[in-house]
Amino acid sequence: MSDKTARSRPARQAPDTVRAQKGMLDMGKQPIIGVAPLLDRARGRWWMVSEYLDRLAGAGALPVVLPMTERPDTAEGLADRLDGLLLPGGHDISPDLYGEALLPACGELSPQRDGLEARLFALALERGKPVLGICRGFQLINVLLGGSLYQDLPTQYPSELLHRQEKPYAAPCHGAALERGTPLQALLGTDAIQVNSLHHQAVRTLSPRLEAMAYAPDGLVEAAWMPEAPFVWGVQWHPELMPPEDAPSRALFRRFVQAAGG
Repeated sequence: MSDKTARSRPARQAPDTVRAQKGMLDMGKQPIIGVAPLLDRARGRWWMVSEYLDRLAGAGALPVVLPMTERPDTAEGLADRLDGLLLPGGHDISPDLYGEALLPACGELSPQRDGLEARLFALALERGKPVLGICRGFQLINVLLGGSLYQDLPTQYPSELLHRQEKPYAAPCHGAALERGTPLQALLGTDAIQVNSLHHQAVRTLSPRLEAMAYAPDGLVEAAWMPEAPFVWGVQWHPELMPPEDAPSRALFRRFVQAAGG
């Protein structure tokens, strides 16, 4: 190929970039979605699972990984500039937040994450900004709104259902029954979907400010929403790890981004 030919060809764009640009055209702008950071304690670093960012970008958003900060003014500044907040999966949530003693089966905690995400969630609620919680994020929303958790499903809620699958994480491992009349059921237009599952904690007592939108076959809450807020949804599975062509996952991220776009 000659240099002239190479220069004459437009650069190829990644599929997520193309979808993000299409979303920007459809919605008039790219909503800025803040994603709370993950912690690698062994390396002393904050990091991010790229699939969260890919799915948000693919739905038309501009995803931003947030800094870990304990400064209230910084958190307020972030909340003012963001159009939406995504609370991802990760560490177990401190049982102090729901008034229980730490059990031996509870996993590694991250008080820094708990503190940052609690501040950002409160600020998002005050400002009417959309929030999506995934796995730990859903559990944290429930706790911050007055609910509680099972610290460890195998010891506190024995079930034959697989809730902590092995790879490949993109493969669904159990079903979820959607509650009729809920926003999630209306969005997906079905009464049941197949989901993946990567958790050993789960909602024990659902917050009185939340309503369930989906249940696992063993009765655990798989999704919920906050009716009094413009958009506060939580799902227990990991839609970001499902295949990009998975229709329910794409619809969920698209709905979140649309809410952030106003």
